[in-house]
Amino acid sequence: MTKRIEFSKTGGSEVLEWVDIEPAAPGAGEVRIANKAVGLNFIDIYFRTGLYPAPSMPSGLGTEGAGVVDAVGEGVTHLKAGDRVAYAQGPLGAYAEVHTLPAAKVIKLPDFIDFETAAASMLKGLTVQYLLRQTYELKGGETILFHAAAGGVGSIACQWAKALGVKLIGTVSSQEKADLAMANGAWATINYTEENVVERVRELTNGEMCDVVYDSVGKDTWEMSLDCLKPRALMVSFGNASGPVDGVNIGILNQKGALFVTRPSLNGYADTRERLEMMCEDFFAMIESGKLNIDVANRYSLQDAGKAQDALQSRKTTGSTILLP
Repeated sequence: MTKRIEFSKTGGSEVLEWVDIEPAAPGAGEVRIANKAVGLNFIDIYFRTGLYPAPSMPSGLGTEGAGVVDAVGEGVTHLKAGDRVAYAQGPLGAYAEVHTLPAAKVIKLPDFIDFETAAASMLKGLTVQYLLRQTYELKGGETILFHAAAGGVGSIACQWAKALGVKLIGTVSSQEKADLAMANGAWATINYTEENVVERVRELTNGEMCDVVYDSVGKDTWEMSLDCLKPRALMVSFGNASGPVDGVNIGILNQKGALFVTRPSLNGYADTRERLEMMCEDFFAMIESGKLNIDVANRYSLQDAGKAQDALQSRKTTGSTILLP
C-alpha cells in the first residue's frame, strides 16, 4: 500500500484526503514512478474546485512530479527501472507516493537537474517555453506585459525574457514581489494594488503599449490586459486565477485595435512525443546555461497539500512550491 491525496467532491482545500491506495501496475506503454518531489500548480486548484471537471470521482490530483522509475509496462523501450525522470502531463494523480502514467509523457532527467528542481519547474518551464518561443516567438526588442511576475511561471518568464533581450513589464501585488521580479530580470514592474496598470504601461512605453500581454489571472484582468496592447497585438490568456473569462463580445477585439487573442495550454503544444522532447531540450538548455535559476521557495509535506494550495491561492507565495512525499 502507498499513500496519495484524493478528493470525492469539489470544494475548498478541506475536501482533500490523505488515503491508502494499492498502486496500479503499469499497463502497456506505461511506467510507474516512485515520486521524490511533486509540483504544485494553479491548475490543481481548478480541478479541486470543479472549474475543470475531473474525469471521475474519487480523483487523484496533480500532473507534475519527479522521481525514479520503479516498474515498466509492455512495449516501453526508452525508459527502464532506476531511471531518474520527470513529467508535467498525464492523468491526475501526481499528489502521491507512487504514480502510474503513459511513458510517452515522461522525460529522463539530465544529471544537472535534481528532483526538487524538476518537480518545481517542469510544468512552469514548459509553459514559459511555449508562451515565449511558440505562441509568440519573441525575437528580442519587444515589450511585453506579464501578470503575476513574481509567481512560479512569472519568475521563469522574467529570466527567459531578459535572456532573449525582451522588455518584460511585470504586474505584482507588493514591493517584495516587485523586488523579486526585478531581480529575476523584469524590465519594470507595476504594483496593481497601488497603480493603474494601463496608465503605467502607457508611461513606461511612451504611449506605444505592448506587443504581447500574457495573462494567467483571467476574469479580473481581461479588459485591462486588452487596453495594454498595441493595435493588432496579441492577447495570450493562459490561466483563470480569478475565474474564467466568459461572456466576451468578440467585437471588443476590433474596438480596441483589431487585436488577436489566443487561449493556449501545455497539452495543446506538447501534443506529440517529438514536440515534448523539443520543448524539454530547450528548457533544460536554459537551466544548464545558467540563464534560468529555479526558485524552490516553498516546501510542504505531501499530506499538507491543502495548506500549500491555500497559500498559493491567497497569493502569499513567490517562486515555486513543491510537495515532498
